[in-house]
Order: sequence, then C-alpha cells, then structure tokens
Amino acid sequence: MRKNTGPTTSSTTRNNHSQYGFSNLLNKPIEIYTFIDPLCPECWSLEPFLKKLNLEYGRFFKLKPIISGKLTTMNLSKMKKPKDLAKAWDRTASRTGMSCDGDLWLENPVSLPWLPSIAIKAAELQGGKSGASFLRKLQEHLFVSKENISNENILLQCAKEVNLDIEEFQKDLFGDTAKKALQCDLKLTREMDVDEIPAIVLFNQSDEQEGIKISGLYPYEVYVKVLCEMLGSAPQPAIKPPLLDFLKYYHFVASKEISVVFDWNSEQTQREMKKLLIKRQVEKMPAKYDTFWRYIGDEKEF
Repeated sequence: MRKNTGPTTSSTTRNNHSQYGFSNLLNKPIEIYTFIDPLCPECWSLEPFLKKLNLEYGRFFKLKPIISGKLTTMNLSKMKKPKDLAKAWDRTASRTGMSCDGDLWLENPVSLPWLPSIAIKAAELQGGKSGASFLRKLQEHLFVSKENISNENILLQCAKEVNLDIEEFQKDLFGDTAKKALQCDLKLTREMDVDEIPAIVLFNQSDEQEGIKISGLYPYEVYVKVLCEMLGSAPQPAIKPPLLDFLKYYHFVASKEISVVFDWNSEQTQREMKKLLIKRQVEKMPAKYDTFWRYIGDEKEF
C-alpha cells in the first residue's frame, strides 16, 4: 500500500479503471474522485480549492464528482432540530469563509434530502460538464438563496439556468437510470471506505490498485502536496487567467473563491471587484457571510 502523506491522507484501492468524457484523449496521468454531498456545507467550502487546483494543475488530472447523498441523509436524521442544523451551517460559514445561510433550516428547509442527489445524476446523463454545472447551480440556490432544492420547481429552474434539455431532465429525474447511477456512486463510496465528506481520492493511471485519500477539509497546500506525490514531481503551477476571464468562465463566484484562487486577502479582492463594479462588468450579490459576484458583461457569451 502507498504510504500516508501529511496529516489527513490514507491509502485506498479501486477494483476497476474508468475513463470519463473527452478528457481521456488528453492522456492526463491522474484521476481525482471528489466525494461530495449537495447539502453538505463543508463540500461547498471545498469549491475555492477545487477551482484553484484546476486552474493551476488541471493539465495533470481528470476530476470526477461522486455523489454521496446517503451520508447527509443520515446526518439530517440525527440532527432533527432545525435550529441545530442552522447553527452548524453558520459555524461552518464562519470557519471557512464560504457563505452558507443556516436560516434555510428555519425558513425553507429541504424536505426530501435524497432528491437533489438523484437530480444531479439526471443532469449528468446529459454530459459530465452539464452535471457539474447543475451541481454548482444547486449549491448556489441552496447555500446563497436559501431555497428548498428538493422542490421540483427549483430543480427545473436550476436545469434551465445551465441549459439542460428540460424534457429529458424531467424524464430522467423520475426514471430508473438516474437512481441506478446514484446507487453506483453510493457503492463506490462504500468500496473506497469513504466515511467522511468531503473526501478526495487520487489515483495514478499507471497504478491501478493504489490511491491516496484525503478525508475532510484542509488547506490548499495539502491537496497540492498529495497531487505532486502522485505525479512523482513538483511541476510549476500554470499562470492564472486575468480576473475578468475567470469571472466570465465561472459567471457567479464568491469573494472567498477569488481570494483563494488569486492569493489575495479580502481587502485586495474587494478593491479589484470594485473596479469591475464601477465598469458595470459585475453585479454585487451580498450574502450572510460573504459577497458573491455575478458577471454581467458580454452575457451573450453564455
């Protein structure tokens, strides 16, 4: 087995090898499985690190999200009082800087915790990129807008916002294929001994039986360290894109995400975003624990 690296990692194995989408043509040496739950605030807090890792080292890996919705469903059953969930979310937001509004559980709680996970798998049936975009949109509606993302109307709104085929999405949402896909994700979660989320498992394509698992949420440097160990070298990070290009690509981002990606403190991020606000290239979206920014220039590109 591969040795542990750092304070947060462990070895794991997999039984088979999978390729995902067109990226296999690029012959990237590393596969990264991210085990997440759409209702998990810690998973939401992983977003800035995933963006930065992809921008700096994405040329070396393929990213595959695995939905582990059963974990949050169990957690919700243990924390039956809405005020307890609200406090837990607010503590996470205060600790990580990635805003999630715990008032959701007091004002508009998620009624069917398992349905968003099935919806993500239904979106993935239209392509991996569509699934990833839908997941992000769900998180925005949940953590920022405080919406019940198990409501079918909200799910359809998210699907429209990421340009899914709505008729196909509705059919798949209540069909067997998406449910079976979610069961496969839950099975993989068990096989890789993932008992804490978020979790990231990295595999080298040349080594079928061994990988490194990082359980929990940790500083960005931990993820880079493990990636470099898997690569067997420490490559230079890619040059970051200009801020406006970053915003045009992601369209809706938190100040925390900008600060992490560009290595800025909060004051510098606010200064840079104020410049774009004055130019009317972004729209400011205040949230309970942070500020979000929506790109509004050249909207026809989206």
